[in-house]
Amino acid sequence: MTTIAMVLWQFCRMARPLLNGQRKIPTTVGKERIMKYSNLNLRTIEAIVNKLGGMDGVKCFLSGELTVKKKERECIFAVWKTIKLGTGLKTADNFRRALKAEGNIIGDWGASKILGRKEFTVAKEETEVDLVAVSIVDDLGFVNGATQKEIYEKAFKLGLKLCPAEVGPQLRLQFKNQPKGEWLLIGMEPIYDSDGDPYVFYVGRGRDGLWLDGYTGDPYDYCNSGDSCWVFVRPRK
Repeated sequence: MTTIAMVLWQFCRMARPLLNGQRKIPTTVGKERIMKYSNLNLRTIEAIVNKLGGMDGVKCFLSGELTVKKKERECIFAVWKTIKLGTGLKTADNFRRALKAEGNIIGDWGASKILGRKEFTVAKEETEVDLVAVSIVDDLGFVNGATQKEIYEKAFKLGLKLCPAEVGPQLRLQFKNQPKGEWLLIGMEPIYDSDGDPYVFYVGRGRDGLWLDGYTGDPYDYCNSGDSCWVFVRPRK
C-alpha cells in the first residue's frame, strides 16, 4: 500500500460520522474539520493513487503538472454519410443561390430565416464530418417518442455530438439521391429567428422535390416515435 493511501485511510477511520453522511476529523488544536468525501474506503483510495501513477503521479497532480480528463465515450454507430464543410459558400445568399441552382426547395417557414442569422456560421477551411442518422425508436430506444432534450441527451451518452449548423444546407447539397418520403432532422444547437423562435434544419424529399426546411428547436417539443430520424456527428478518433 502506498504511503499516501495509508494516510488518507487513517483520516477516514478517525473521522466521526455525521447525520448527513459527512464526517468530522479531529485536529491537533482540539477543533474538528468536516471531511467532504466520507464514503471513500481503502480500496478506492489506493485505486485512485494507482491510476495517477503512484506517488510521483499524485505529486504532479497536486502541483498542477498532471490533469485528469474525462474519457470520451466510444460511439457504437457506423458512419452513415461523410460530407464536406467549408466548401467556399460563406453567406446565406451563397447557400440560397447554390441550393436553388440545383433545384432544391428552401422552406420560408424556417430554413430561409435561420440561414441569414449571425449564429449560422461556416467552417473557415474545407473539412469533412462523419454523420450518423439515428431512429429514435430503433437506435435510441424511445418507443413512445421523446422530447428533443431527451433525444440529444441519449445521443450524447451513445458517443454522438451535435452537428455544426452548416451541416443542414451542406447535407442538402451533397445528398442528392435521398429516398422519397425521407425527412431528417439535424441535431444541432437551435438558431433563433427574428421573432425569438428556435429552429433546427430539416432535410427531406417530398413528392415535389428535395427540401431544406426548418423545424422547431424547442428542447421540450415532443417527437413522435414513428416519424423521427435525427442526424448527429460521429467524432473521429
